[in-house]
Amino acid sequence: MGIWSERRTDVLVVGGGLGGIAAALAALKMGRRVIVTEETHWIGGQLTAQAVPPDEHPWIEETGCTASYRRLRELVRDYYRRNHALTYAARTEARLNPGQGKVSRLCCEPRVALAALEQMLAPYRTGGALRVLTRHRPVSVHESGDEVSSVTLLDESDGCSVAIHADYVLDATELGDLLALGNVEHVIGSESREMTGEPHALPGAADPLDQQAVTWCFAMDTAAGDPAAVVTAVGDAAAGEENTIEKPEMYDFWCEYRPDFWPDRLFGWTDADPVTLEPRYKALFEGQGLGGGGSNYWIYRQIVAASHHTGEIPVGDVTLVNWPQIDYFQRPLVGVSEEQREKALYEARQQSLSFFYWMQHDAPRHDGGTGYPELRLRPDLLGTTHGLAQQVYIRESRRIQAELTVKEQDVGVEAREGSVGAAFFPDSVGVGSYRIDLHPSTGGRNYVDINSWPFQIPLGALIPVRVENLLPACKNIGTTHITNGCYRMHPTEWNIGEAAGALAAFCLNRGCRPRQVRAKKKLLDEYLGLLMGKLGFVLEWPENIRTTPRDPSWNHPPRITPPT
Repeated sequence: MGIWSERRTDVLVVGGGLGGIAAALAALKMGRRVIVTEETHWIGGQLTAQAVPPDEHPWIEETGCTASYRRLRELVRDYYRRNHALTYAARTEARLNPGQGKVSRLCCEPRVALAALEQMLAPYRTGGALRVLTRHRPVSVHESGDEVSSVTLLDESDGCSVAIHADYVLDATELGDLLALGNVEHVIGSESREMTGEPHALPGAADPLDQQAVTWCFAMDTAAGDPAAVVTAVGDAAAGEENTIEKPEMYDFWCEYRPDFWPDRLFGWTDADPVTLEPRYKALFEGQGLGGGGSNYWIYRQIVAASHHTGEIPVGDVTLVNWPQIDYFQRPLVGVSEEQREKALYEARQQSLSFFYWMQHDAPRHDGGTGYPELRLRPDLLGTTHGLAQQVYIRESRRIQAELTVKEQDVGVEAREGSVGAAFFPDSVGVGSYRIDLHPSTGGRNYVDINSWPFQIPLGALIPVRVENLLPACKNIGTTHITNGCYRMHPTEWNIGEAAGALAAFCLNRGCRPRQVRAKKKLLDEYLGLLMGKLGFVLEWPENIRTTPRDPSWNHPPRITPPT
């Protein structure tokens, strides 16, 4: 162990993902000193280090997010307008979608999202109110009664440790690490139907090791720059062979792997429709005579669109691979030994590299051949050398035992038994909208993808049942395994983190505790007024949106017929 040091701050945010950065910004705006720590090289979590374009609801341009999240989106667009040679049409498009991907109206490069986040933090760094410590991993939490007194972190770059003392500690880690380290009451895995009464929870006993798949994403383009050139080039594709990677150690296993619930081998162009679970064929590229639009893999999460650029600087289309073929659900990441966790992460990396190798060498080509050696990895866009994202994409975290736990009966269309709209929460600190979308799990279950109503984020879900000065600020709020599936996406995580950061600062400024804010109407009204006024929160959906369930076509491209 290296040199020890100690620091002091008002608010410590452990985890520099979207929730953590939003939390820090809120506390800073309210005059508080903040330290943010992050395990990876980059802040931004699922948007940057995990390389996942933002899954957002259909109304994101008009409503349904905080003012700071809206500013983040506009800073991303402004970055492209200022720094790229865009066509006139792209540069003047108010709602520019940089990558033209179908999953979001703002598909962009992770490093551009990072630049936008850094721009938002810059004034506070200059003023000294904010310190950001990257490559710092929490290793212990020190408690005093029902409070957290400090967190010790290891600096992965030099092996030194730092103990940070804070009045409020926010757990914005991707897996809710402080909950385990600090013995904060929490839940992992899936609850049983008997525990929650949720229609889509499984009967029998709860299963802590039943956790959603994780995904190690990667970016890729083609040697030709234009996927259309690959589609029209029938026959020998050897020109791209210099881009091929070495055969991964686990390739033979992953190439042949077929889950019991999957329609074919996992590596293939036929997957399972998340809603119906029926086999669904999707082409790799558009223009193969198989339907266009969102029906092919490439365009779904495309993050660079060559058509937006003038050609002054060569730019080709780039897509981000976060596809079913690389969903890893062999082993869970939490509730297991460190050795088992590392094995799971290794296998997830091997799965993603093996899929890329399969696409280069063994994938059925559109022209009847085998393999696309034209494909090449783009680690330069992700800040790595190995070709994958800096961090595995996490869908499900440890979750606090909270004063209020959101259940399927609060947000699910079917579970609401004919009621129109989600449950109303008088302590709402924000809104979100996403289908209850669970990927295949380590418990051997296939997708659970069902209708949900646009929902609110209750303050009660952010308040632990016992601990007074630790708040969740990521995917670790009081949801269930089922409702985590709709509360886990980018704008909702940001809203959760920002509400938590504002709550910590509010309590410091007013000399009260979070549970008092929820319990006392005067304090609650003051806090909610602050959210709506100074911070620009939306606490309720307009009626026409509140009563509109999420259409599955927004999350998933249409099913098409496979070639004969």
